[in-house]
Amino acid sequence: MMDLLGSIWWMVVSLGILVTFHEFGHYWVARRCGVQVLRFSVGFGRPLWMRRNAAGTEFAIASIPLGGYVKMLDEREYEVPAGQRQYAFNNKSVWQRIAITAAGPAANLLLCIALLWLVFVIGRQDYSATLGVSTGLAAEAGLGQGSRIEQIDGRRITTWSEATMALTMAAMDGRDASVQLRQADGSSSQRQLPLSRLPEGFDERQVTALAGLNWAFMAVPARIGQLVPGGAAEGVLLPGDLILAIDGQRVEDASQVPALINQLGTAGHPGLIEVQRSGQRLALELSPQQDRSQADNPRWLLGVQFAAVPMPEHDASQRYGLVAAVPAALRETARLAADTLGMMRRLVTGNASLQNISGPVTIARVANASAKRGVDWFVYFLALMSLSLCIINLLPIPILDGGHLLYYLIELVKGSPLSEKSMALGQSIGLALLAGLMGLAFYNDILGLF
Repeated sequence: MMDLLGSIWWMVVSLGILVTFHEFGHYWVARRCGVQVLRFSVGFGRPLWMRRNAAGTEFAIASIPLGGYVKMLDEREYEVPAGQRQYAFNNKSVWQRIAITAAGPAANLLLCIALLWLVFVIGRQDYSATLGVSTGLAAEAGLGQGSRIEQIDGRRITTWSEATMALTMAAMDGRDASVQLRQADGSSSQRQLPLSRLPEGFDERQVTALAGLNWAFMAVPARIGQLVPGGAAEGVLLPGDLILAIDGQRVEDASQVPALINQLGTAGHPGLIEVQRSGQRLALELSPQQDRSQADNPRWLLGVQFAAVPMPEHDASQRYGLVAAVPAALRETARLAADTLGMMRRLVTGNASLQNISGPVTIARVANASAKRGVDWFVYFLALMSLSLCIINLLPIPILDGGHLLYYLIELVKGSPLSEKSMALGQSIGLALLAGLMGLAFYNDILGLF
């Protein structure tokens, strides 16, 4: 229940901040261009709070916190008295209308840069892209434990989250990734991670796990916390035992155990489980039990639960001084913009699954999770959302800012505005596109809940 309330609260806070800045961009430039602004509303529906300033603009906070708008004087919407027509939006030059329309996305871009600057001044806590025990494709490629990823396909990597994004993009494109590593001894090496060999229809959210990559900061010692009643380990192993090897294969991390137990069970004979107990090394014979609950994918189980360990200290914190944080914020904005545009391109070409399109439910959950991780992560989330709002609004879809900018560019070329019939048709197409995208986003949100 608390997670639900937290998600709703942080979504409202996030959208309130982002929408306010977006609409303020429109409002500020409109006033500078001499346009009469009738209302500045954060949210839709019935106003919960309203004030009017000396210029006659109503400032309102409405009951549905899922957007906002700036209402300007416009002859296309209602009759304007002759003495006020000079203040109507539609009577301004095309360049002024372009400036007013583009000001919303521009405000979100500036907000993104400012928030990232704040993140780097505060210090963003994160983990380095240092590898734990690799399996599968990663082990074949020679991505060994203790090595740190420094570059992927020529792109500089500082944190594990950057590495995950770069590898996910490569996997979506169906290509191998060139990985530059810094080994534990300080030497450098180049490896090819064969992501093109991932199975058809793989889960794009699990690329690193499917490739066999484990991160050092996620490593959990294979120390037994408790036994599953009736499980294979009952009467053989004890809570507190540290598993060192399974059937002769060394165990460095609890994540290795399921695969090794599967191998042992498939072999069809008992195996030796080597453990450390009270300072002694013991070799105990044990046969795994088969779990038939999933008929299409039966597994072999050891029957233990590993002891939880606290998360390690962050080892890749990004912090800069007030001046140095400016270019860092600009670089990060450019990187995030490239990733966002790259994802959009992959969605259009079919390289990325439409499951990547998310709606308000997912946004609320991510906002809540970011807030729990700390101020730095929540501010970073706001920056990413602000940039996404900027980019999405610039798409040439009628009803969005980008659609209006397209109309004005056509007007510049042809020397006169588009006909009302053409604009009405465009608005209908835009509404249909947005309705379809929103329907898909809600569908993915609902699937994500289950």
